[in-house]
Amino acid sequence: MKTPLRILLCLSLAPLIHAAEEPKLSPLPSPVSNNAVAISRDKNLQIFSFMGIGPKKTWDAISHGAYRLDLNTGKWTELRPVPGVAGRLAASAAAFHEQVFIFGGYVVDGQGGETTVSDVNVYVPAENRYYRGADIPAPVDDSVLGVYRDRYIYLISGWSGPKGDAVGNVQVYDTDKDKWMQATPIPGTPVFGHAGAIFGDTIVYVDGAYKNPSGANPKYVASDECWMGKISKKDPTKIEWSKLPAHPGNARYRIAAGASEKESRIYFSGGTDNPYNYNGIGYNGQPAEPSPVTFAFNLRTSKWETISESTPDPTMDHRGLLVTRRGLILVGGMEKGQQVTPRVAIAKGTSGK
Repeated sequence: MKTPLRILLCLSLAPLIHAAEEPKLSPLPSPVSNNAVAISRDKNLQIFSFMGIGPKKTWDAISHGAYRLDLNTGKWTELRPVPGVAGRLAASAAAFHEQVFIFGGYVVDGQGGETTVSDVNVYVPAENRYYRGADIPAPVDDSVLGVYRDRYIYLISGWSGPKGDAVGNVQVYDTDKDKWMQATPIPGTPVFGHAGAIFGDTIVYVDGAYKNPSGANPKYVASDECWMGKISKKDPTKIEWSKLPAHPGNARYRIAAGASEKESRIYFSGGTDNPYNYNGIGYNGQPAEPSPVTFAFNLRTSKWETISESTPDPTMDHRGLLVTRRGLILVGGMEKGQQVTPRVAIAKGTSGK
């Protein structure tokens, strides 16, 4: 039986029509890096960006601004600023149940002093307002965040201000009870600026930075440790940790990471092998530059995969990678030459969440 010509035409044009329906993603209203990002799928696909640092990369360029991107229109809307007397860097965020949860980060004063905060701010998009959650028991910044069972939010390791060093704590926030619990600590070296996510009951995190055991020059170096944790189905505070082999490419700092439920993968993109302060200059005194490598951990095969060794226009200084039907989205960050960008980039095509 012959297929009618008009049916063939419709089939061949369908992908083009779908592509035409996808709006171009506008850049952020202003360049920002080290911003907390989250994606909400409750009613409309929306991306959120909170705080971060502007192009001057100085203490007074740190923002408490907030923005929302509607993926159906590709346009940004400015939101009410995050509460607090100053903007923050290295905070973490997660969105679900029509709320966005924003954790920790640090503030910088005019003399360069850095203070990690215990703040938990919860944004309600429908009302454009924030309310305060229970403080983080051990304040952290540059932590890995993951969501489990659409209820528990994990803060894994990170820099803790009161102790002045990275901590091995795994802190679990119960969003139903506004209560914190302590989970099984990480068994490896405590780090900050590492990257990872939770997929199902599995935590995967990699790299980050830690104090140089050989001395103060440079003060911090990149970690090459990769870990996987299995969360107990009976008790969310019980985690069985195991070490993973090295991932593709060099050990890196502030990689963007995010999980794809549909593909059973946790993706990693960008970052740098030269840990740095908020201005993009490494602790070794050399400018940090972003890596072009994008890779993934396949949860089905328990193996690393190289997605691209030459990701176009790579970036670093990220707090998350957002997995959408259009690909892996990076919001802001630092490009080559430590340039803070407003760009909303799609790192790789994917079949979505």
